[in-house]
Amino acid sequence: MRLNAQLASFLLSSIVLVGSAHAADEEPLVEKETASTIEKPTFVPTTIKAPFLEQFTDKWDSRWAISHAKKEDAKSDEEWAYVGEWAVEEPTVFKGIEGDKGLVVKNPAAHHAISAKFPKKIDNKGKTLVVQYEVKLQNSLTCGGAYMKLLQENKKLHSEEFSNASPYVIMFGPDRCGATNKVHFIFKHKNPKTGEYEEKHLKAPPAVKVTKLTTLYTLIVNPDQSFQIRIDGDAIKNGTLLEDFTPPVNPEKEIDDAKDTKPEDWVDEEKIADPEAKKPEDWDEDAPFEIVDADATKPADWLDDEPTSIADPEAVKPEDWDDEEDGDWIAPTIPNPKCEEGSGCGKWEAPMIRNPAYKGKWSAPMIDNPAYKGVWAPRKIPNPNYFEDKKPSNFEPMGAIGFEIWTMQNDILFDNIYIGHSIEDAEKLKAETYDIKRPIEAAEEEASKPKLSPEIDDETPAVPFTEDPVAYIRAKLDRFITIAQDDPVAALKAVPEVGGAIGAILASLVVIIGMFGLSTPAPPAAKKETGKAAEKTEKEKAAEAVVASGADSGKGEAKKRAAKSG
Repeated sequence: MRLNAQLASFLLSSIVLVGSAHAADEEPLVEKETASTIEKPTFVPTTIKAPFLEQFTDKWDSRWAISHAKKEDAKSDEEWAYVGEWAVEEPTVFKGIEGDKGLVVKNPAAHHAISAKFPKKIDNKGKTLVVQYEVKLQNSLTCGGAYMKLLQENKKLHSEEFSNASPYVIMFGPDRCGATNKVHFIFKHKNPKTGEYEEKHLKAPPAVKVTKLTTLYTLIVNPDQSFQIRIDGDAIKNGTLLEDFTPPVNPEKEIDDAKDTKPEDWVDEEKIADPEAKKPEDWDEDAPFEIVDADATKPADWLDDEPTSIADPEAVKPEDWDDEEDGDWIAPTIPNPKCEEGSGCGKWEAPMIRNPAYKGKWSAPMIDNPAYKGVWAPRKIPNPNYFEDKKPSNFEPMGAIGFEIWTMQNDILFDNIYIGHSIEDAEKLKAETYDIKRPIEAAEEEASKPKLSPEIDDETPAVPFTEDPVAYIRAKLDRFITIAQDDPVAALKAVPEVGGAIGAILASLVVIIGMFGLSTPAPPAAKKETGKAAEKTEKEKAAEAVVASGADSGKGEAKKRAAKSG
């Protein structure tokens, strides 16, 4: 089917609108707040007491030790140094409280390690354990960790530099890179029979919350073996240490007997081909799948004498074509337009239809195997390594906290760390810190967004598409371009149809150019293969002029806005 010239003109005009939609605007439609006017409280240290509570106040570096040890990799036998630097400073993005400082990761694409020893070891036997801290991803988090480790109490703690080889009891917090996107909760459990430690990983952990606002992560482990993970105070994951970790804390009471083997005469096949079935005598395996439709007749308007393609009457021999060097010039062919006036042209042939006699290859039907014995499995025997620990929440004593991470993003900020046994105290600390700063940060974020005029902020164009398609498209493009100047991602979210529409328009434009002979000239080496004119046609020049006028309008608009903003 032919595309009519009016449609081509409309599509080209739509492209021009992208560049010229704002050319006539006299005033900028987007205004930004240059400085925040939101009042912020001043930081006041908490009076809450806990086995470990850190707000990174004065003399923090006397409590924390930065490590530059070698990172050991057991898989590759390679070593990396912890070269990442740390600092304690106020947030630089969406600050909520004046003077509120946190521990900040300063280097991207680097290994970082830092630790702080507890005033005295934390023994969780028979107690509730509460781990809570704030994470602020000031530069987002596309690939890296922001989790903490509670380190095992031992005599060598801090006599050697903290690294990934330092034994830990609990690992908790966000980790995101590639397919990994989870809030870790891992604890190490000691096998009472062998004395060896094994990591227990939470099944189906919650996803990381990626935002530049402060996020509060809380882990509560109760002496009844239940646990809860909260994010920003909301319970996200509940479970038990005995049921929701892999590998499980307690091994199976019985295991497969490794010495048991399947008997040679064991029959595994549940179904077999019916040995008594026979192919019917009238079954034709050679019958074709399709046959010519004997009932089909040639349409009355079929043009037998018309060729399916003809030489392009608008094709022009290039001026630099040399018959002696390039051979005889032959105009390119195009579909015969007369064929579209009727059902078709050229030699008519009856269509193919499915053969009603087709049956394909014959095979015997399947029946239940009378000799089937079921799925074989080795017999069970008592597990010689079986034990039962009913209270895995009685973790090994903990003597320190550490952040041992690798990240592609810098400016990750940690603050208000609580490690203790009181849910109430952790909630009080949340009320004094997170609950105050988070609404202010959210207001700061909102204030930083572009402020749009009512006309642009309205998602619904004043004129429906059915009444005035051009005005409708212009309104959509106007809103999209205005938002995209400050935030292209926000523009795609606000006007999602524009991204797809522009792509569709460009695709249609390519089709139109091809159909109307507007293709760009082929390079000299391709002359013989294409046979197309090297010189631009008048239609091609006109199309380029239309697109160029739109680009010039866009450039003029950009200069106008730059002058106003400057």
